[in-house]
Amino acid sequence: MHRATEQGIGARMSNTDRDLLPEGLEDRLPQRAAAESRVIRAVLDAMDARGYDRVSPPLIEFESSLAARMSGIEPRRMFRFVDPVSLRMLALRSDITPQIGRIAETGLAAAPRPLRLAYAGQVATIAADPLDPPRERLQLGAELIGSDSVAAAAEIVSLAIEAAAQAGASGVSVDFTMPDLVDTLAQKALPLEPQQVEAVRRELDAKDAGGLKEAGGEAYLPLLYAAGPLEEAIAKLAAHDVGGVLASRIAGLEQIAARVNGAARLTLDPTERHGFEYQSWFGFTLYAEGVRGALARGGTYRISDRKGGEPATGADVEVRAFVPGIGVPEDPVTGSLAGGLGIWLPTTGVVGDDFVIRQGTALGRRGIVRVTREDGSVWVGGDTVLAVAGDVALGSPGRSSGTR
Repeated sequence: MHRATEQGIGARMSNTDRDLLPEGLEDRLPQRAAAESRVIRAVLDAMDARGYDRVSPPLIEFESSLAARMSGIEPRRMFRFVDPVSLRMLALRSDITPQIGRIAETGLAAAPRPLRLAYAGQVATIAADPLDPPRERLQLGAELIGSDSVAAAAEIVSLAIEAAAQAGASGVSVDFTMPDLVDTLAQKALPLEPQQVEAVRRELDAKDAGGLKEAGGEAYLPLLYAAGPLEEAIAKLAAHDVGGVLASRIAGLEQIAARVNGAARLTLDPTERHGFEYQSWFGFTLYAEGVRGALARGGTYRISDRKGGEPATGADVEVRAFVPGIGVPEDPVTGSLAGGLGIWLPTTGVVGDDFVIRQGTALGRRGIVRVTREDGSVWVGGDTVLAVAGDVALGSPGRSSGTR
């Protein structure tokens, strides 16, 4: 009798083990599955009404494509395995955003900017956040590719609020942040050695005043207290804006708040970086009553390609240059024109001090010119291809200087 009982227990344990799901994974039973379907429909309908077209990338891609396209994507968070067909490393996506970047740079590279794309799908990570245990989740999103302007950021924030309301969320609040704040200040206003930057970021994110001092970031202490309701936090941040380097960003936050126009409670935590691994000058987290943790997260970012980095927002300005008087019906790329636009356009508020020009689209070319306005100077650059090399002699015969 005793032995039979032990065997029975062993059999039951074996059957139970067979039916277990891995930690952080769960079935969605009828009631929850139906609720999830309603949320997907409501959110995608809200995005469709704003002109966002749905795309659907695959669940699995080559690891190199997912990991290298955007800074901040960590391969160690992905399930990886070898493809028996190509013998290359594959990965199960942990974030759909890099896939949208790939689509924008490949299949939709020639599409007019800005692109408005929406998506819905499952993502999975190897290890969950201790405060957020699920390792598989539904990701719904919208990406506006082709503009890094304040207007674009405001559109995405207002769309997120509207989509959350359509899905049934109430008591919505949005917390703004400035993911590259330390990098911006460390360049000149509050200089740091390169090895100090990451430590100062980490201590600010942890809200550790003592650790911040030990990391050499005592000058950054006021930023810890520049948080709270948006208007109050902005006033505190502006009071410690050394040299006015944050003035345009603060103005941008105020413009985004004006676009929200009371549809949600707004707060600011300028040093928050958790969950903003690849965002640039602006990020936001959306919360709702009765929902544990963040309901949505977003912001501005850049897509990296093999040549070193095209802004994720693609091209802020589409430019065409016609010079028929000197026999140029249309120029595919014009550096001098980009320089002139770099002086004028930021003063209109259409773009910020760092933007991208796309030129030559009508000619079937893909000219990308990066423009940066800094300390009264305008820098124009982009990828180049060496076409001709040689020597040129300058000066009188017998006395020449060469340039190559």
